[in-house]
Amino acid sequence: MTAPLYAVVLAGGVGSRFWPLSTPQRPKQLLPLIGDAPMLAETIDRLVPLVGAERILVLTSERLRDPILAAVPGLRVDQLLLEPRPAGTAAALTWAAAEVARRGGPDARMVCVHADWAIGDGARFRATLAAAAEAAAGHGALATVGIVPSRPDPGFGYIQPGEERAPGVRAVARFVEKPDIPRATQMVADGYLWNSGIFAWRAQDLLDEVSAVTPELHGALARVADGAEAFFGAVTGGVSIDVGVLERSARVLVLAGDFGWDDVGTWAALQRVRRHDADGNASFGRVVTQRAERNVVHAEGSAVVLYGVSDLVVVVRDGVTLVTTVDLAHDLKTLVEALPPDLRDLP
Repeated sequence: MTAPLYAVVLAGGVGSRFWPLSTPQRPKQLLPLIGDAPMLAETIDRLVPLVGAERILVLTSERLRDPILAAVPGLRVDQLLLEPRPAGTAAALTWAAAEVARRGGPDARMVCVHADWAIGDGARFRATLAAAAEAAAGHGALATVGIVPSRPDPGFGYIQPGEERAPGVRAVARFVEKPDIPRATQMVADGYLWNSGIFAWRAQDLLDEVSAVTPELHGALARVADGAEAFFGAVTGGVSIDVGVLERSARVLVLAGDFGWDDVGTWAALQRVRRHDADGNASFGRVVTQRAERNVVHAEGSAVVLYGVSDLVVVVRDGVTLVTTVDLAHDLKTLVEALPPDLRDLP
């Protein structure tokens, strides 16, 4: 009998680059930034045909327990894996792997995705995840899905595919941190893939590899049976799954994915993933434009009228209005950190 397949959704971030809409109690994954439903709900709906509703686990923080249950009807408390404190994605996914092994056995497979992505073709997305889980189990490896780039984007990390291990499955030659534009352009021409953060593995294979290559988590692994507080309390340093495990491992495979993936990381990303009007304006709420092009507008509770402007981001929420440019939207975290507390920490 095939081992069960679980989906783990990472949904613990704050999303400060979506201020003033995103707040600590209402982070971006709980907002309807792409369609009419919160992004987390859309992510879960996309995964149900692959693994079933019962085998979807949401990895998040204790403070988001109630907001997530309110935003995603039908999600149960026992489907939430609650981190008592942030400790990096290596610790979070190790904890998730231990829980998947407990529920489904050591051979249980898991695919890992984030809650804040746009996916253009859900069927191809699920087929690629299934292929990655099969490749990981068949090779006793850790698999990742690298996105076929649509542009030389310096905002993403990159993966260089190496030796072919099976049709459509290659070893990872190396990971590359976010490059500048000239280097990104060359890497796209050379066949590199975007590092998406999509992973697949057998639960026990990840636990074994963490034991072998991630000393930051060795003490925590010994406490994994004692509960979340004990496990996360024993983590000696926050480290990402990429740096702490994948970049140190010789057991990593990559499959190419091409299903309209986009990381919704800033307001500017909504230009790519939201529906546009004839002038390229991506809007939510009551928005009227005249002689305005390529703007991103999100209006809650108020109307917004744009006349004769281009490439702006305009966000209105509860009496607070943000106006910036599409080019500067990536640096919104810097602005938020400089704001007075009453503005920065909106409810």
